[in-house]
Amino acid sequence: MTPNTLYDTVIIGTGPAGIQAAIHAARKQTSVLVLGRSGNSALFKGHIENYAFVDSVTPGSELLARGIAQAKGFGAEFLEEDLLQLAQEADSSFLLKLESGREIRARTLILTMGIAKKKLGAEGEQEFLGRGVSYCVDCDANFFRKATVCVTGDRSAAVDGALTLQKIAAKVYLVTGQLDISEALKRQLDASPVEQIRGKIVAIRGEKLRGVQSVELEGGQTLAVDGLFIELGSKGALELATHIGVTLDSETMQYIAVNRQQATNIPGVYAAGDITGPPFQMAKAVGEGCVAGMAAAAYARDLRRQTGGN
Repeated sequence: MTPNTLYDTVIIGTGPAGIQAAIHAARKQTSVLVLGRSGNSALFKGHIENYAFVDSVTPGSELLARGIAQAKGFGAEFLEEDLLQLAQEADSSFLLKLESGREIRARTLILTMGIAKKKLGAEGEQEFLGRGVSYCVDCDANFFRKATVCVTGDRSAAVDGALTLQKIAAKVYLVTGQLDISEALKRQLDASPVEQIRGKIVAIRGEKLRGVQSVELEGGQTLAVDGLFIELGSKGALELATHIGVTLDSETMQYIAVNRQQATNIPGVYAAGDITGPPFQMAKAVGEGCVAGMAAAAYARDLRRQTGGN
């Protein structure tokens, strides 16, 4: 992989939908890159016993490993990095900035990142939601200009959020356990004014009218803050998708809207799996991944023909 490599299809997410999409796209003789860590898939720590052709209880991690090997056998590449930023270029290709700082381009995208928003489980989390507690830096950062804020999480979303906030807020704390990020992103963090604190937030304090005023860490340490951003995973699926104009379902506004080809409203962007709504079953994810992979590959090949690309 070279900087700014152009792939026919980039798949974001390494669960069942993403892996199946990779298998079918790669079989169509298109260049395919899959981003993400399989250990973050909801299937990884689960077991499967209600899936056709699997006749015994099978660890999800084993199924994922088999699927990844299959996809690689057909030519798909895998990169264990999180996506931090996504934009559409003037030529309708997509520019992806990864946590390592490298940039790649794609003719088509398949979004298979799932939907779960992990909760912190701290006292006061639900009480102060929308009154200082947020799960989306990109959505709410501007409400905290010149304020003191805290971000908590161990992955790229938390670090990227803290780096974004330090340009907006007066003071930024990052409360984290063991960081699981690239060396490039770690260097950015260490060079920033973000104050890193090792620990775990156990309570969020404040007043009903004023909102969040402090967070309490395990061990009793208290930080006076005006807001808390809970970013416990990789960059949120809906944040990335809506940033390029992908629309959500009109009924719940929680899932990405797709047609029978798994296509979104943005040409060249497809979605599959839990991110498109219930039922949250592997069988559905695999089926949708199959359709999305074939559709994206066909679209990318048409684009190549139109532009004279290889």
